[in-house]
Amino acid sequence: MLVEEVENQTLIAQMVRDFGATHIKPHMMRWDESQEFPIDVFHQLGELGLMGVLVPQQYGGSGFGYPEYVTAIAELAKIDGSIGLSMAAHNSLCTGHILQHASEEQKQKYLPKLSSGEWIGAWGLTEPNTGSDAGNMRTTAVLDGNEYVLNGAKNFITHGKSGHVAVVIARTGEVGDSHGMTAFIVERGTPGFAGGRKEDKLGMRASETTEMIFTDCRIPQENVIGKVGDGFIQSLKVLDGGRISIAALSLGIAQGAMEAALNYSQERHQFNQPISNFQGISFKLADMATEIEAASLLTYRAADMKQRGLNVNRESAMAKLYASEVAVRVANEGVQIFGGYGYTKDYPAEKYYRDAKLCTIGEGTSEIQKLVIARSLLNT
Repeated sequence: MLVEEVENQTLIAQMVRDFGATHIKPHMMRWDESQEFPIDVFHQLGELGLMGVLVPQQYGGSGFGYPEYVTAIAELAKIDGSIGLSMAAHNSLCTGHILQHASEEQKQKYLPKLSSGEWIGAWGLTEPNTGSDAGNMRTTAVLDGNEYVLNGAKNFITHGKSGHVAVVIARTGEVGDSHGMTAFIVERGTPGFAGGRKEDKLGMRASETTEMIFTDCRIPQENVIGKVGDGFIQSLKVLDGGRISIAALSLGIAQGAMEAALNYSQERHQFNQPISNFQGISFKLADMATEIEAASLLTYRAADMKQRGLNVNRESAMAKLYASEVAVRVANEGVQIFGGYGYTKDYPAEKYYRDAKLCTIGEGTSEIQKLVIARSLLNT
């Protein structure tokens, strides 16, 4: 890793910690209780350059690489997984799709607003009837003159209601045809485009998750990203980077949960000594630290490979699979170390526990990651 990258990571980490202490930590439980999406926080993150981390400076972004990006997500997730998740989805999915696959004109139009945080981005692939089986999507886009008419619905969409612009994948060919889907840029306010029901979630509650509904929504041809029929193929490439984002998110949640448990174990006294003195507790901490270190190495390896332009299909899946499962295990043990207090909202352990589980589901379940890894090993 280059010295400049390490210096950038150090500066970003401190910037995020300082910002989080003032603007996130004092409010995060209120946001969690009410499921409030604190959109002003993301405008502020945009001012810090964190809403266009990977976007070149010519489009208004920070121009950093994947190692810095991983650091920013992990540091946010240490404080509040919800904020880390929304920041990651904005960067890797909507903004990332436009950055990687859009025309120069589209990049110049949308990336500056997304990078500054003036606009929040959404990305629509998942549907109620498909889940991991995205190839069987039912949302259609039919060409009518110089416009495509979209009909259908997407669900589990981050920023599906509050996002200012969405990249939406719709079927333009036959069901099941991997070259029968196309990506479109859809702006909020377009007639026929509406946000639907907001999900009432277990965790990540300050990150907005809603439906997106399209009813005879007319999209001009110039809003097609890349070639007609390439939307699904583009999405798979976007998800390779997205998995690194979720690995980073998982890493941050695990680190936050462990730090909380470690501090508590040294403060909490039983039998006239800190509970960290007991082997049952200290061994839990040792396992947590070891697994987090392994998750970190996998995540930063995938980030480094992505930065160098290498194929990260397997490596990003490995990082996402392992880091997300580690986050769940560490958060679970964190609650155990806190004991009864870990089950209350007066302490941070229960929130890490609730937030961690999404990491094994979002942007491809653990089972899907194993499928990706296995296929790469078997060359199928």
